[in-house]
Amino acid sequence: MLVTVVADYGTGDLAFAEVRQKIAQLLPSAEVNAVPVPAFDTVAAGFCVAQLAFGEGPQDRIVYANVAPRQDRDEPRAANAGERLAAARLESGVLVVGVASGASLSFLAAEGVTVHAVDVADHGSQFRSRDVFPDALAALAAGDDTLLGDELPVAPPPEHAVAYTDGYGNLKTTWDSAPAPVGTTVRVRIGEVEAEATVSDGVFEVRAGTMSFAPGSSGWNDHTWYELLARGGNAARLFGDPRGGTPIEIVP
Repeated sequence: MLVTVVADYGTGDLAFAEVRQKIAQLLPSAEVNAVPVPAFDTVAAGFCVAQLAFGEGPQDRIVYANVAPRQDRDEPRAANAGERLAAARLESGVLVVGVASGASLSFLAAEGVTVHAVDVADHGSQFRSRDVFPDALAALAAGDDTLLGDELPVAPPPEHAVAYTDGYGNLKTTWDSAPAPVGTTVRVRIGEVEAEATVSDGVFEVRAGTMSFAPGSSGWNDHTWYELLARGGNAARLFGDPRGGTPIEIVP
């Protein structure tokens, strides 16, 4: 069994190690991977969850997502309460278990996947993904769906926005079609920064030192998500390291 933890703890953070240990205790035969996303970035988390869940891999894999900014309520929260745990089983057999926060499960729901509340406490620890949620994860992994409650409403993911920044600084987006004919140079605005990019069929089909806006390596079902790639550079840095969900505009 493969368990991939998508969380905002930080690369090499102690929290990842502790969650790995807890999962290893409950699911001793599981191989546990970790995928970090920026703090509180539920769009990046949701994008990674969908890419891993819909992508190729063993049927018995689990994607465990925890990005919980506790922004569902503004008032003080007792006992470290936060967004509730949810789960979804894909037709492929993949199990997704994650905190229902922001866009963390939006890309799944947008593909028609039903997301259910999980009957487990939403409080009791600052570190719920270690202390509270893993027992439910293990029960669901064993096929115990008695923990699944009502279907949860899930908001759609943002359109025409930054989705995820990879290790090369390429900006994966929620554009799934070309913003202009191939070969066109367009002016792209992300936040307060504007830069030129060439719409192309492939991310490297531009000269070194220029930027492409082209179908990238991520996608599922009928979607191939476009990327902004600065050939020989770092697109994310050029645009000020925008967070997931930041709109991407094509300006005159």
